[in-house]
Amino acid sequence: MSNRINTFWFWFLFSAIFCLCEQGFSQDGFRLLDHKKRDAISFKMVNNLVVIPVEVNGTPLSFLLDTGVDNTIIFSLTRNDSIELNNTRSIKLRGLGTGETITALKSENNTITIGDAIDENHSIYFIFDQSLNLSTRMGVPIHGIIGYDFFKNFVVKTNYNTERLVFYDAGDYRKKPCRRCEVFDLTFYKNKPYLDLKLNKKGSVAQELHLLLDSGSSDALWLFDEPTINEDLSINSFEDFLGLGLSGNIFGNRSRIEEVSLGDFTLLGVNVAFPEQEAIASAKIYKNRDGSVGGDFLKRFISIIDYKRKQIILRKGRNFSDPFTYNMSGLTLEHEGMNTIKRAKSNNAKLQYSISNSTTKSYSSSEVSAYKEYEIVLVPRFVVAEVRTNSPAERLGIAKGSELLEVNGKAAHTYKLYELNELFSSKPGKKISLLVEYNGFQRKIRMVLKKVL
Repeated sequence: MSNRINTFWFWFLFSAIFCLCEQGFSQDGFRLLDHKKRDAISFKMVNNLVVIPVEVNGTPLSFLLDTGVDNTIIFSLTRNDSIELNNTRSIKLRGLGTGETITALKSENNTITIGDAIDENHSIYFIFDQSLNLSTRMGVPIHGIIGYDFFKNFVVKTNYNTERLVFYDAGDYRKKPCRRCEVFDLTFYKNKPYLDLKLNKKGSVAQELHLLLDSGSSDALWLFDEPTINEDLSINSFEDFLGLGLSGNIFGNRSRIEEVSLGDFTLLGVNVAFPEQEAIASAKIYKNRDGSVGGDFLKRFISIIDYKRKQIILRKGRNFSDPFTYNMSGLTLEHEGMNTIKRAKSNNAKLQYSISNSTTKSYSSSEVSAYKEYEIVLVPRFVVAEVRTNSPAERLGIAKGSELLEVNGKAAHTYKLYELNELFSSKPGKKISLLVEYNGFQRKIRMVLKKVL
């Protein structure tokens, strides 16, 4: 059975399907075409996350490459998106967040391609909940997540500096000598990889933690319980929005760990988040798990992840020693719809035609430069989704729901959303001018970024 599903019909389809709960699935997996031993693709790094091009039954989409998930999930499609899904039935899923379980379709026998890798018998979970939309928070299209299904048959090398992903057939892979590399063992629980690292503080015994290797988290570290090594963490912390999970928003506290070591690698002043206990209830089913290590940590390395041999190989990247930073503005922005603007455009071809066909009029240089037409274009609309308590944004009176019109004298739509996030996390003392609109009134605001911790 094959269904071509347009998201406009999601709710109609849901009402006609019997719901059930499901734990997991098995499938044959990816292989490289034409007996190739390796392939390479470019990816986009957005908010410390790896976004890769994926085709699902011939439809081009963008997915997060996420070691923290074992199932392939599609979400965030719009009314104009159309995708073919095969052999569907309704199920219930639960993920991080404070909400309830969510309804999804499980679809089997799908064809997915990533570069020259193909899986012709792929199972996909298709989520209908429109509130689960990573695209609005990241500013680029994110249609889904893929993890274990891709990693299990390949050895995957990720270079965050060059934004290049190389994947090798696991059976043919031969590890090359690397003097600056270190090899670390991975353990697995329900198809998800776990890594051990240490928290250090001068004068104290190092505390070892068992963490999910989670490339789908943009933060450096998430810890489920505040470690005893830093008794003052709860004092030197602030409340913040941490992210969006399958079951809703995730809030918690942010702080900083003095030193984190992994083998001979040592990172200083590492950002850490402590999510609310209610939001991580499902994750704590695995009793040995202490938290997660995410993209802000992993991006400092060139990594080779080998599920078959249960190893990760790490080498320092160019940005290994870059300081860990927080969003110092207190603003969480999202892309909410589009605005229309009138934009001038040159029409040189029409002007040249007029000149060549005119026998009575000569054109001055000013007339030539002024000879323009206008076009109506759609541009992204950036809106404040969250305002952190006691942040510069809150003290300046920026309210949730405000629209960002200008940043440093430039129209806000000329920025990518992740570029604005990078600007807000740049350095203490940086001055940023904003033009915001709320309830029909515009305000010019001058913000100075201040160190959070």
